[in-house]
Amino acid sequence: MTLPAHGQTDPDERPAPQIQSASANPLSVACDRFNALNNRIRDNLGDGGSARTELKRILTEVREGYYRAGGSDYAKSAWVFPLEGYDVRAVGGGRRHGYSASGYDFYSGNRHGGHPSYDIFIRDRNRDSLDDLSGGPVRVRSLTGGVVVALESEWQPGSRLRGGRYLWIYDPASDLLVYYAHNAELSVKLGEIVRPGDVLASVGRSGWNAAKKRSPTHLHLTVVRVRDGRVQTVAAYEDLKRAAVSTAL
Repeated sequence: MTLPAHGQTDPDERPAPQIQSASANPLSVACDRFNALNNRIRDNLGDGGSARTELKRILTEVREGYYRAGGSDYAKSAWVFPLEGYDVRAVGGGRRHGYSASGYDFYSGNRHGGHPSYDIFIRDRNRDSLDDLSGGPVRVRSLTGGVVVALESEWQPGSRLRGGRYLWIYDPASDLLVYYAHNAELSVKLGEIVRPGDVLASVGRSGWNAAKKRSPTHLHLTVVRVRDGRVQTVAAYEDLKRAAVSTAL
């Protein structure tokens, strides 16, 4: 019998390697943590100071996990308009395109003020969430690359949640969080890495106000930049104007 060298462990005495489940990989764990934090912020639980500290720490973990999992950076030149078959002309809101950052605070959750966002309307006169020309649903595509860090897929009519069935995508390349709200169905899962143009969902009418008959069917898109836990609104209309237009799969 050969004895192990000094400082080494006999192979027969080494503990068996631990097999980690897919849900235990660092990126999935970090996205689970972000989603849990986002739910607390959304539901106005806790205080903004501790949430900022936690957000900063979690996004560092998400970033590290993203690149470790093979995630790539994408320049703005690769961005894709978020509604399939539509372009910037579908953005409503008049001269300012509906964008108003005044009064917005990410940490106010479901009670936030302002409208640092763009409502992108589909052709849907009878409010059935189907395109009047094609007769089918309109796919929501990812504007940027990144990873799904938060979502809500279980919204039901009567809920006062404003975003309905929503998604948050974190793009480490530009420190952006992109919010897609009022979806009908989600096509991606928490922790999933996406590229510009990947299908995320289909346009719907979920959300407290969006579900009302008077509300035209639209995607609600918000872009914010996160640095050191501080969340800053981004006026992204010019980026939407330059984004590539996608056609049906």
